[in-house]
Amino acid sequence: MRHVRRRVVRRVTRLAAVGGLLLGGAMVTQAAMASETPPAAATTLRSAGGGVDAGGALVARLGTARTAGSWIGADGRPVVAVTDAAAAGAVRRAGAEAKLVSHSMNELKSATGTLRSAPRVAGTAWAVDYRTNRVVVRADSTVTAADWSRLNQVASRIGSFVHMERTKGSFTARLNGAQPILSTGGRCSAGFNVTDGRSDFILTAGHCGPAGSTWFDGDRGDQQLGKTVNSTFPGNDFSLVRYASGKAGAGADVVAIGGGKGVRITGAADPVVGQRVFRSGSTSGLHDGQVTALNATVNYPEGSVSGLIETTVCAEPGDSGGPLFSESIALGVTSGGNGDCTTGGTTFFQPVTKAMSALGVRLIGSAPSAGGSQGAQSSPASSGSGAKGAAAPSVASPGSPAPVGGTAGAGTLLARLTDTRNVGPGLLVVAGSLIALVATRYIRSEQDRKAYQRHYSAMWG
Repeated sequence: MRHVRRRVVRRVTRLAAVGGLLLGGAMVTQAAMASETPPAAATTLRSAGGGVDAGGALVARLGTARTAGSWIGADGRPVVAVTDAAAAGAVRRAGAEAKLVSHSMNELKSATGTLRSAPRVAGTAWAVDYRTNRVVVRADSTVTAADWSRLNQVASRIGSFVHMERTKGSFTARLNGAQPILSTGGRCSAGFNVTDGRSDFILTAGHCGPAGSTWFDGDRGDQQLGKTVNSTFPGNDFSLVRYASGKAGAGADVVAIGGGKGVRITGAADPVVGQRVFRSGSTSGLHDGQVTALNATVNYPEGSVSGLIETTVCAEPGDSGGPLFSESIALGVTSGGNGDCTTGGTTFFQPVTKAMSALGVRLIGSAPSAGGSQGAQSSPASSGSGAKGAAAPSVASPGSPAPVGGTAGAGTLLARLTDTRNVGPGLLVVAGSLIALVATRYIRSEQDRKAYQRHYSAMWG
């Protein structure tokens, strides 16, 4: 009976070992396939690289009189709002989804222009909602009933496609980043490291401080980082802090995301409505959300800022100036908003392409664009998950004034071997299965040898 039980155990072990070999081989193959570059067609549809997405290209070709914006649908395909059947056919032939709407982009922009020319009301914001074909106007808790009534009158004269709503909290630019930086005016965040080819700078929010502001490392408050040499706010919301040493140092193309980790930035682009994006800040850390509108206008108490990216990403005091990105693509720096990371809210970002073009700088680690311009630069197309955002990889240093601990090869051997994105787990399964298979063969051979000895010992006494 014991002999039969041992034989069953050996058979089960061998079968498990063979199954492990097959499973491990499949895991290694899958990991190898996952590391390959996705097909160009899929990348073109989903990428925000180069500042022109597939839907945006169709909008540019058909014109703003026949279209009303584009966004990324739930299935990852671009959707284009069109005003006539012929334009809808052109969109479908191009492989995108068409949505017939009543109002063109020209009408929607005309509405926002009327709102901008009306008497300014602090605590209000508006943006074009491509998906509902409306202009959405929001007023925070600081807007009085009288101001709200006057704004409603302006909206009613424009048309029913202007949607009015009240929101909680207050819109403020003083969301006092990925790494904290300090000045006498308060605390802000380093956004992205940029260069003009001669000196290196920190690109951050303009409301953080006027030109001449001196900045210190937020982790080591006695170490001077540099001074603000160019600042624009309101109107826009960006500024340049020149490093005191003139150079940003190692790891300048990486932004911190907390926990000693960062994301390497390889290029800059404009986002797409519906795109999943990430924001990093020293107060609330790493958070993600979705782009809900472009070219938004916010009336802060200090003044109005236009051309902003509107998102559902949360932010809190201490996150101002921090980087907005998707995969390895820089998109914006934190301007302001309302709410917090407990209840949620709306956060607005200054597009980096516009800021870099105005300032004559480019991201550190990216080459100057053709023609000598050092403004917004294109980047390699994002991978297939680009439109949905990317999980932050563990890489070296932050794109900020103080480096984050660790290197690109950091982490234990066990952590790398068990990372499902690598071939390590599959190789471990294969190795374990081979050991089990060899062990069963050895045990059987040893048992047969001992049985042979017992048999002949009994025969010869």
